[in-house]
Amino acid sequence: MITTKNCVPVKLNSDYQPEFDSIKQLLLHMAQERSIDKLLELIVSRMTERAHVAMTCIWLIRKGMDCTECGVAGSCPEQGACLQLAAIDAGDSIDPETYQKLKSDLGIFPINNSKIGKLASSLETVVRLVNVHKDPEWEMVNYWAGSEPSLFFSGQPLVNENEILGVIGIFSRINRIPEGNIWLRMIANHFAISLTNARAFQEIEKLKMQLELENEFLRDELKEYKNFGSLVGQSPALSNTLKQIELVAPTDTNVLILGESGTGKELVAREIHNHSLRANQPMIMVNCASVPKGLYESEFFGHVKGAFTGAVRDRAGRFEAANGGTLLLDEIGEVPLDMQTKLLRVLQEGLYERIGEDRTRKTDVRIIASTNKDLKKEVQKKRFRQDLYYRLNVFPIEIAPLRDRKDDIPLLAVHFLEIFSKKLNRPGLRLSKANMLKLQGFNWPGNVRELQNIMERAVIISSSNKLNLNLPAEEPENEPSVHKSGNAGIFTNPDVITENEIREQQRTNILSALRQCHGRIYGENGAARMLKVKPTTLAYRIKKMGISKKEIYR
Repeated sequence: MITTKNCVPVKLNSDYQPEFDSIKQLLLHMAQERSIDKLLELIVSRMTERAHVAMTCIWLIRKGMDCTECGVAGSCPEQGACLQLAAIDAGDSIDPETYQKLKSDLGIFPINNSKIGKLASSLETVVRLVNVHKDPEWEMVNYWAGSEPSLFFSGQPLVNENEILGVIGIFSRINRIPEGNIWLRMIANHFAISLTNARAFQEIEKLKMQLELENEFLRDELKEYKNFGSLVGQSPALSNTLKQIELVAPTDTNVLILGESGTGKELVAREIHNHSLRANQPMIMVNCASVPKGLYESEFFGHVKGAFTGAVRDRAGRFEAANGGTLLLDEIGEVPLDMQTKLLRVLQEGLYERIGEDRTRKTDVRIIASTNKDLKKEVQKKRFRQDLYYRLNVFPIEIAPLRDRKDDIPLLAVHFLEIFSKKLNRPGLRLSKANMLKLQGFNWPGNVRELQNIMERAVIISSSNKLNLNLPAEEPENEPSVHKSGNAGIFTNPDVITENEIREQQRTNILSALRQCHGRIYGENGAARMLKVKPTTLAYRIKKMGISKKEIYR
């Protein structure tokens, strides 16, 4: 003896005992399943195992749909929400071509339209058995139903706490359901609860995984990230940057941060994130210059276990870790061209696939990119995609080098002195006026990062309260080796050139290197590496020789 939803006692016929035992096992398995996909597959497959069931279908309500390409959009009263086929099982006798056609024809039903759609618009308990062969609404499946001598449809809305989640329906070979639809109603009620629970578990797992990813990537970031402090300064250049941050931060616009190495582009990106509507979501950074060429796709999008040698487990990428938040693509100019195409797709559509996985994933991230390269010239030289450049360069922010922010140097120096004095347990150190003048008189080719390092070194080497600043020394020029005769100004070797000529040749040589490196001094592609001198030495010579940007870029 069992009871219906309205507590009406129903006596079980002994003929239905196997059916009851089977349903009981199904309900128990449903309650234990936490995966939505496996739950759907479990129900349709177990229902279709019954001899009288020809096909079982489950439609779930999908919201936020794009109706522009939907074939039934014209008859849909609720644009953006509809019933979509989530699971179907028609047994083993159906051929693959018919099966695919059924999935297409039964794929979408507008809510409050047709028998299926009307079920999803009310709390009606059940649609009574309908003869499929005589019902015009089922003409679309005649190519399949024609092989069945008799076929009847019965549907049940999936309802949990007065919320309609979808519809379950069966196509039966008999014109009755055992015990007056009790089984279907019971399955639908339990399935609605199991579906709600599975969705809750899935959301919890998603949040848990995202938190683990965020912690993992933040730990990696902290290993590389050296704190510049906050955006310290009072110069007009910094004030202009802060105004730009204030303008763009509340939007979801992509930002491109331009500036030399060491100017604090990462700090500007973090300020944009902290003042945005995504401030409570993760900010994930990837240094594109440090990613091996063959691992860009895995780093950005992730991979599944076994996708390539060394892929011993599933791994989510940075786009997945930053979902809902901000992704900083540092040194974006280092991304190879073939990867730029895939990067453009996810920026435009928010869609990507892990390596080795067929499933398309969706992400919602705000992109902030930074570079010390001139991307316009990179585009002209076909080293950077023009469409990607336009996608990133919606709101450019250019960070001024420290040599153009002389007013900020005293404040930054004091800030770093406080940090390192506390960190290295060296209290009492003070910056003198002479120290300040010395710092402001230096050219700072390494920008804020170089100032930070020099202040840390000064705290270490100072033996008293007086701060000992050790700025890079000027290197003496190489003296030409010449042999003079007894008469002044007369050279014994006519091939020997004068010192002025040597300096002019050196100036021309430096200009040539700078032009080939597009004005870049530091790094693997910098002029210092090409000339085999220290970057600080090259920066000093450039200043001493009066080499201007106009000469480099003319």
